[in-house]
This record gives sequence, C-alpha cells and structure tokens, in this order.
Amino acid sequence: MKNVDLEKIEEAVKMILEAVGENPSREGLLDTPKRVAKMYAEMFEGLQQDPKEYFQTVFNEEHEELVLVKDIPFYSMCEHHLVPFYGKAHVAYIPRNGVVTGLSKLARAVETTAKRPQLQERITSTVADDIMEMLNPHGVYVVVEAEHMCMTMRGIKKPGSKTVTAVARGILETNDIKRSEILSFIQMS
Repeated sequence: MKNVDLEKIEEAVKMILEAVGENPSREGLLDTPKRVAKMYAEMFEGLQQDPKEYFQTVFNEEHEELVLVKDIPFYSMCEHHLVPFYGKAHVAYIPRNGVVTGLSKLARAVETTAKRPQLQERITSTVADDIMEMLNPHGVYVVVEAEHMCMTMRGIKKPGSKTVTAVARGILETNDIKRSEILSFIQMS
C-alpha cells in the first residue's frame, strides 16, 4: 500500500457521496470512505509490482511440450468505468531448452497484471508478452474470459454475457493444431 494516498481516496469518496445527493455523515456511511480507500489500495496493488518478477525463477527440465494452467480466477477493475470485471485466465506455453517456471508463477502474473485499472485485452497480451520476454519459450497462448460489470449493471445491462480474448505468440501464432489442442484442454472439465 505504499505510494497510495488513502486520505485523498477517502476525500474523493466523500465528494462522490455528496455529489450523488447522499450524506457522508450519516451512520451507515461514516466509515465508507475509509473502507473504499483500503479496498482500492488492495485492488490496485498490481501498480506496485512488475509481473515479470515472477519469471526470474526458472528450472531446467527435459520438457519441451505444452504446459497449461487453466481456470485461473482473477478480478480486475475496468479503467473506463472503475467497476469490476472478473473471470478466468488460461495460460499455456511451450518451453524452449527445458526452461520452465513454477506453475504458481503463471497465476501470480495474471493476478498482478489484473490488479490495476485495466482492460481485458491488455491483461491477455501483457501476460503473453511477459512470458515470451522472460522465458523465451517456443510459444505462448493466453485466453481470458470475463464478465464485465460495466455491461451487467449499467449501459446495455446484459448479465451473464462473457467477453473472451486470446493472444498467441511464437509458434502458436501459426500452429493451428497446437492451438486446437490447447483449446480442447481448456474446455475439458
């Protein structure tokens, strides 16, 4: 929570409450600015971290076949409306020269990337690009599926609709068979 001005967030929340016609001094709202400030500090803690750091620890393993971690839950905040979006990420890569990373590092990279004002498309490409840069695999494929509250609770109001983004890097940009294999594994229960 370093570099987060909690007092400034609290003041802004009070101003928003007043602007919508609420009384920030009423009993139920007295501690709301403080709670919102702490929540924002937690939700945006990815601004204080670099997801690439998770790929600095690698292992040498005689493995140059698909590695897939699927159904990684994440929560993020839409940078256009500052309302949440959430879903699952699926991260696959094909190691080169036996260089692999810990499975939890893939999930941590997704989480850190998501914990900032964000776009789903950017989460997808950032995770893929960071893996390519840090691990130099043969290829990376990242699929993110999410429900956006900006489409559910406002605007078009279509709850349950999901947005899917996918990014392929390296050999997975052109290898349709491998991409199909990854998609079939993602769809498995």
